[in-house]
Amino acid sequence: MTFNALVVEKDEDSGKTVAAVKSIGVDDLPEADVLVAVDYSTVNYKDGLCIGPGGGLVRKYPHVPGIDFAGTVEDSADPRYKPGDKVVLTGWRVGEAHWGGYAQKARVKADWLVPLPEGLSTRAAMAVGTAGLTAMLAVMALEDHGLKPGHGPVLVTGAAGGVGSVATAILAHLGHEVAAVTGRPEQAEYLRGLGASQIVPREELSEVTRKPLESEQWAGCVDAVAGVMLGRVLKQMKYGASVAAIGLAGGAAIDGALITPFILRGVNLLGIDSVMQPYDNRLRAWERIARDLPMDKLETMVQPAVLADLPALGAAILKGQVKGRVVVDVNA
Repeated sequence: MTFNALVVEKDEDSGKTVAAVKSIGVDDLPEADVLVAVDYSTVNYKDGLCIGPGGGLVRKYPHVPGIDFAGTVEDSADPRYKPGDKVVLTGWRVGEAHWGGYAQKARVKADWLVPLPEGLSTRAAMAVGTAGLTAMLAVMALEDHGLKPGHGPVLVTGAAGGVGSVATAILAHLGHEVAAVTGRPEQAEYLRGLGASQIVPREELSEVTRKPLESEQWAGCVDAVAGVMLGRVLKQMKYGASVAAIGLAGGAAIDGALITPFILRGVNLLGIDSVMQPYDNRLRAWERIARDLPMDKLETMVQPAVLADLPALGAAILKGQVKGRVVVDVNA
């Protein structure tokens, strides 16, 4: 039996890679515990790197990218899963080091899967995906460090992107005042629709300053940018507030940062990793997503796609040209 997959292959002479939809068989899949019939996948920055002409994070070819997927168990050698179970996968270097979700079937380790929470469809799970899981992990971390509604505005940087969109919707749903940062003024209406009460132009936070501190403004922050912006934001945090760092679109360094926010205001910088999260915390996050992410808001983020669209979408996300969440129907 054959099925469709987006396969990335490399020309050894030129070093260039090409991604195309091809027909492959179950025997082509890597060995692992659980065979899943994939319903949906999505598009993340890492997927763009793996699809792109340089191959990005891929080390062995041919390769099937797709760091997320949701679907139904077809066969399992692990007692935790049985045929018919709905499951979701994010992280664990699937789609990078291990074949991923850009195929109608995937075979993975049982430890990498999470049961789909009740009331959440496989399509909705991929509207969430790694980006949404990361957003919820960031919100949970801020809550664990004391953030509560009413403490003041919560800043979300890169707010029109995948993580930022979901973080904005979750925080607003939980009763927080959300200040959304974007460099694209045309996204203001979209962000207000997700629940943002304030739109902050990116240029307001894009200049390096050497001031040790600035006026206290933010009760919390989900930061997807790092670089100069994070350096500025740290100086504007309220006493004892926390920043959940989830990305580095603006560079890996924290430009213009000083130690003063940490030792004079007790500011916390919380690193959020979604790839190697322990099972219990992933399960807790997915259950919170099913409860605290308004599905009507989620639907406004969705851009539908099919396997054949992925090469173009992979290039677009690397250029910052993808808004919200792409949901890939691998069977269309």
